[in-house]
Amino acid sequence: MDWINYHHLLYFYIVAREGSIARACKLLRLTQPTISAQIRALEDHLGEQLFLRVGRSLVLTEIGHIVHSYAEEIFSLGRELTDTLKGRPRGRAVRFTVGITDSMPKMIAYRLLEPAFHQQQPIHLICREGKPQQLLAELVTHGVDLVLADAPAGPDLRIRAFNHLLGECGVSVFGTKSLADRLHKGFPKSMDGAPFILPTAGTTLRWSLDQWFEKHSIRPQVVGEIEDSALIKVFGAAGAGLFVAPSVIEKDIGRQHEVRALGVIEGVRERFYAISAERKLKHPAVVAISESARNALCV
Repeated sequence: MDWINYHHLLYFYIVAREGSIARACKLLRLTQPTISAQIRALEDHLGEQLFLRVGRSLVLTEIGHIVHSYAEEIFSLGRELTDTLKGRPRGRAVRFTVGITDSMPKMIAYRLLEPAFHQQQPIHLICREGKPQQLLAELVTHGVDLVLADAPAGPDLRIRAFNHLLGECGVSVFGTKSLADRLHKGFPKSMDGAPFILPTAGTTLRWSLDQWFEKHSIRPQVVGEIEDSALIKVFGAAGAGLFVAPSVIEKDIGRQHEVRALGVIEGVRERFYAISAERKLKHPAVVAISESARNALCV
């Protein structure tokens, strides 16, 4: 039988978690040559390279991400065994790693993820934010269990992924009190020439907004184009310009950022997707998210 040396796996896991061999040396109280040799032995046994050196940092390869995911499960189970034998039994938390695209509104992401915490079996949630292509690549290599996005994975990405529409909602325009008071009358025509912070070109929401502005002959003064949805709200709250966000979280945005809603852009909708590596959703947390999404996005 082909057994893995779990000492080698542990050294690999600690280095991956700490981000460098030097930090792992301090934690394990071992020399750098010793740990390096153990990792090389694991790579030789597996027949795969687990790390790449980028500058002074170690970065996991695609295979490294897969091995790290299994190692985390293995050592988590080992800790549970130790706790049980010491008389401290506990329900084992299910590890749930979610990728959230940077354009995804964070309050929407929270609303979608929140039902996962109410399952019978506890979860250990890990959230990673990034570009869609990066997160979908991690989905394929099992670095994440699910990707939450405001656009489906397109066929041009050439990966095996399945889009699950969670729901959709309208889009509202927000601004500071002074901007809202000045532009509320005559909305939406009042937005013509008004300072506006837009999502970057190439996003689904930006395309929909551009089409809507063109159709209604409205030319806002674009003062900024920002990828991250949270950063858009920060600039908007500071008075840089108007911005849009899902109508379903209108009250939350108003309260958190002290801004006001001018109105809804009729005909523009935001859609939200769960993207998985499997056609049928099986992970209990993912199933809970899918089943509760309609209420979370109801507007």
